[in-house]
Amino acid sequence: MKKIVLIGDSIRMGYDKYVKDALSGTAEVFYPADNCRFAVHLLRYMHEWKAKGNWGDDVDLVHWNAGLWDALELFGDEPLTSLPYYGEAIARIDKRLRMLFPKAKLVFATSTTVNEKIANPDFMRHNATIEKYNAVALRALEGTDTVINDLYPLTASLPDSYHSDWVHFYTPEGTEQIGGRVLSVICDLLDIKAEQINIKDFKPENYSKSNIGY
Repeated sequence: MKKIVLIGDSIRMGYDKYVKDALSGTAEVFYPADNCRFAVHLLRYMHEWKAKGNWGDDVDLVHWNAGLWDALELFGDEPLTSLPYYGEAIARIDKRLRMLFPKAKLVFATSTTVNEKIANPDFMRHNATIEKYNAVALRALEGTDTVINDLYPLTASLPDSYHSDWVHFYTPEGTEQIGGRVLSVICDLLDIKAEQINIKDFKPENYSKSNIGY
């Protein structure tokens, strides 16, 4: 049975159980209960999540993302993580994942779009800024064999009704779209098949609002 690790912010928390359920019987799917937040937070805690979850050294694939917390702008100030440091952190995470999971294929997912129209101006993410952070991440991963799962254009194409709030896509339609894309990439790389999920019966992880964060 294949072993898969999903790492990332609250966007990942919207599709992790969907992926796990779809691959039940085909793969073991692991992920931390934590919101992985900033890129540097992932860099700091990756080894602890691995140890706590007892994921082992034989993981076949790691699908990861980081960026929406880094691009957050509070009270009209600059994003919380500078672009140069974000790129450096992405490169270091890629290197760290290769050390922690030596047999795994790596997949990096770009940060998703937000609905700026309903955001709080004092707690803001701009899609134009997210695009810049995605571009820096892709440059940081050039020359590696990390596969890119470009979720940004996918979510840009989705109607506002697929949003559960200005950041997340926790609606059934949003979960199907993003979870389906993640499954497609994973299944192609590992040559496995996913089961069809009846979204009407699907129950996501019971994360608390404080755990999810923004």
